[in-house]
Parts: sequence; C-alpha cells; structure tokens
Amino acid sequence: MSEIRHDWTKEEIRDIYERPLLSLVLDAAIVHKEEHVFGEVQISSLLSIKTGGCSEDCAYCPQAARYNTGVKVQALMKVDDVVRSAENAKAGGASRFCMGAAWREVRDNSDFDRVIDMVKAVNQLDMEVCCTLGMLTPYQAERLADAGLYAYNHNVDTSEEHYSEVITTRTYDDRLNTLSNVRKAGISVCSGGIIGLGETDTDRVGMLLTLANLPQHPESVPINTLVPVAGTPLGDNNRVPFDELVRMIATARIVMPKSAVRLSAGRLSLSVSEQAMCFMAGANSIFAGDKLLTTPNPEFNTDMDMFQTLGLKPKAAFADGQPKNKQNAMQHEPC
Repeated sequence: MSEIRHDWTKEEIRDIYERPLLSLVLDAAIVHKEEHVFGEVQISSLLSIKTGGCSEDCAYCPQAARYNTGVKVQALMKVDDVVRSAENAKAGGASRFCMGAAWREVRDNSDFDRVIDMVKAVNQLDMEVCCTLGMLTPYQAERLADAGLYAYNHNVDTSEEHYSEVITTRTYDDRLNTLSNVRKAGISVCSGGIIGLGETDTDRVGMLLTLANLPQHPESVPINTLVPVAGTPLGDNNRVPFDELVRMIATARIVMPKSAVRLSAGRLSLSVSEQAMCFMAGANSIFAGDKLLTTPNPEFNTDMDMFQTLGLKPKAAFADGQPKNKQNAMQHEPC
C-alpha cells in the first residue's frame, strides 16, 4: 500500500511531475490499482442552482458580474426543481449530485435556508450530496453537516504564488479557512484546481503541494482545464495540451493515493482514447451531463458509450464506506 504523507517538498513533487510521461502514467496506475477498484469511475452531476451575478473577479469565470459573457443571471432555484434534476441525474447513472451557487460567500438568510432544504431533500435519494457555494463560516458548515451534506467543493484553483494573478477579491488563506471549516464540521472535502490560467509548471506543482500537505488529503481532487470564455480576462488563453492534463492527474494520484481524482472541466475536448489515458493515470471520477455550471460537458449517453468501450463501471454512492451523517463522519478514519 502507498504511504500517506503530508510532508511533501516542492522538489519531491516536481521530480514526480517531470518523469517521462509514460513512466509517470505507469507509476500512477500502479498506485491507483493498489488503492482503488481499477476500472471503477464515479459519475457525478453538477447543477447550477443560482447562476451569474457573482461579485468575485475570478479571471476564468463567466458568472462574474463584472464580465460581459452572455450568462444570464438566474435566481436561486426552487427545491422541487432541484430534486427533479437530482432524480434525472441518478437515472442517468450519477451517484453524486453537486449543487453550485454563484456566491462569493454564504449568507445567513432565506436563500441559505432553502439550500439546507435542498440538501435534506436530495439526501433522501441516497446520493452523495455535494455543494459549492463559496466561503463558509464554521456555523454554516455545521448547518450543512447537520442537513446531511456529504461533500463540499472549494477549489484552491492554483498555487499560492500565482493566486493573486487570477483572483483579487479573496485571498488564498480565505480558501484554506473554508476548507478547514468544512473539515472540522465532518464534511468530506473536495478541492483541486484549474490548469491553463497562465501558470507555470512550478505553480502546478505548488498547487498539488498545498493539497497534499493539508492535515488530511481532500477526499476528492478535481483537476480542471480552463475552458476559455469570451469576455473573461482569460478568454483568449490557449487550451491546455492533453499531455499536461495527464501529467497533473498522474502526479495527484501518486502524492494523494487514496483521494478520488476527478477529471473535470475541459473533458468535452478530449477523445475517448485521451480520456482512457486519464483513467489509466489515476482519474476515477467524472462529471456527466450536458453542462458544468455554465460550460458544455459530454452528455450521459455519450459517457455510457465510453464506459462500455473502455470496460469501466460506475461507482455506487458511499462505496468508500464514508458515512452520510455528521456524527459518523467525525468517527471516520482520515485518509
């Protein structure tokens, strides 16, 4: 079994990241086969429950109010409509349902009360319920945990050194504080980043270093590639070459052996054979459905065809034995 470490150095991770690509993929595949069910991939679905109008200045995001991207502002959805979307996602094979709201931070108001009701309702469908709502206080994290939230997504996005080049309306420490609040509440942590933001390889290594040296590794590590959107400051950036994505996935797999590595935004531009190499390198989760918040994504039927071609099988909800409620979550052994 792979050693679980929280004392990685930047040099150690860089040495892994810079291995010849096929050797790196082979090394990652060995770790993946030791720590996970090889060929089992979780299907997650992501729904934008409140779209656009965000006060943040994330340079990649079409939902920022200050950018003219054509995204229409939509108010917080009704609980019944969210439940119907979750039911459809489950019917399409998803075992995790994530709800995203374009907020800088959660506020203690009627909208948050409605999100709590959404979490409770979707939890009854026996799916892993996830939210990404922006920054959380300890009290808000506790409320979500008490409602039955399984996971919370809050990406660090990039390295601490590059962060201010991408976002100025919050700090890197703000990100880490929210992750700490989520962890203390007993909620599973989902945190990764985006490549293609104008960062260097050193920044990519730095992002993985931050995640790998947290007191507990995130249970989920999404690796996103930038989908350039016209009207955002990064709208003219080039798409990330496929081999660089594979390199990130493989390195994440090696330094965080037990975490789920999520092949996330940017997947629509990948062929089946390119996705197969990502799975070989250690990716064991995807988002399915025609959209990731506001950007295009492969449809369920397309993914099911790919699963059949590659001999993959969907992972069931709670297959890792992680609990559905806060009381048990606090007793769960850290990964």
